[in-house]
Amino acid sequence: MDRIIDGCIRGERLAQKKVYEMFYSKMMGVCKRYTTDDDEAKDVLQESFIKVFEKIGRFSREGSFEGWVRRIVVNTAIDFIRKKKKEGTRVSDVQIADTEPDDFGEEVESKYGNLGVKDVVEAVKQLSPAYRAVFNLYIMENYTHAEIAEDLDISVGSSKSNLAKAKMNLKKILKRRLIKTYE
Repeated sequence: MDRIIDGCIRGERLAQKKVYEMFYSKMMGVCKRYTTDDDEAKDVLQESFIKVFEKIGRFSREGSFEGWVRRIVVNTAIDFIRKKKKEGTRVSDVQIADTEPDDFGEEVESKYGNLGVKDVVEAVKQLSPAYRAVFNLYIMENYTHAEIAEDLDISVGSSKSNLAKAKMNLKKILKRRLIKTYE
């Protein structure tokens, strides 16, 4: 890996291509979690790789290179969310359904095992941008609420609230998917 990194530092296109091919799929998955469609995800990923190649000389080689790349991708996605917020795109709390928790009952809850990863990913995509961002940062990236609040320019209370509402809405979306499956 060191040879590939050194090649990228020297601006060698073959080394850059190798890094791109090694991480494209995983990092596209990260981008899709933060964006609403494939075009936005591709834009964020493209910007991320530009940053990776611009900053690769700063990689200390002490930790995981993949983790370093992932951090750049996540930060680029956060920048994307901030930009949309500044442009006036609503990134606030959009409710999918009423905010009262449902009583799923044991019968429906036991059928959640029939849902696949694809079902859950699709459900996360249906969350509002604010809920999706907090959910991904907290659950997938292990950020604290304080870190999320700072990165998204919201209060810690808003981060906690958005996470709780994201989880509640995910349950509702998945419940509806299950009901459709078993009708």
